[in-house]
Amino acid sequence: MQKPLTVSEAIAFRRSVRNYTDEALDDKIVKRCVENATQAPNSSNMQLWEFIHVKNPKLKELLNTACFKQQASRTAERFVIVVVRRDLWKKRARANAEFIAQNKAETESQIRRKKFALRYYQKLMPTIYGFDNLGILSNIKKISTWVSGIFRPIYRQVSINDMRIVTHKSAGLAAQNFMLSMAEMEYDTCPMEGFDSRLVKKALDLPKKAEINMVLACGKRSETGIYGKRFRIPFKEVYSERF
Repeated sequence: MQKPLTVSEAIAFRRSVRNYTDEALDDKIVKRCVENATQAPNSSNMQLWEFIHVKNPKLKELLNTACFKQQASRTAERFVIVVVRRDLWKKRARANAEFIAQNKAETESQIRRKKFALRYYQKLMPTIYGFDNLGILSNIKKISTWVSGIFRPIYRQVSINDMRIVTHKSAGLAAQNFMLSMAEMEYDTCPMEGFDSRLVKKALDLPKKAEINMVLACGKRSETGIYGKRFRIPFKEVYSERF
């Protein structure tokens, strides 16, 4: 086994590879990289995600079709699909609350923090993540937030669409963890957003409310796997200081 790359080396190594060799990947290594993905920071530690590791040839072909048979999906040795599961918010909030309840709180400060954390998951999360199909509650929350915001700083991203964005951001952070973990082992990936989400969900038998965040093609790069040199906007154009 080769020596793992450093973080900076892995970042430099990672490219969106669009053509792969037939070399097989180690199942255990890929699985460990997915485990690293689950360590990513995420909103309120709700972990509203799911990761599906696909090696089955028939499923791979279905996913290739769903990804419009682009080069990366056509030659991928396997796929990892990052799924957003807002529909699991009750289960994940309960898991957090149960974990907190098991922790011992001895000092007055610890007891206060524990009570606050329990209220956070038992009371606030239902308000934030509770489904509002008609959008009525969402509009009420936006109006209430706007009024309260006149008098004090307040969190303003409270609509259904806002929460969709929040969960997809968290899933994207996890996807990056996965890709860098793969790069650490000199395995390659290509994050694909060009896909038919309905076909992906159908192939994987996912529930209606699940959402596909990203389809990741995985493998070992071929000589033609990288289309060109990496281009980035000059750093000085995207960086500023407020010292």
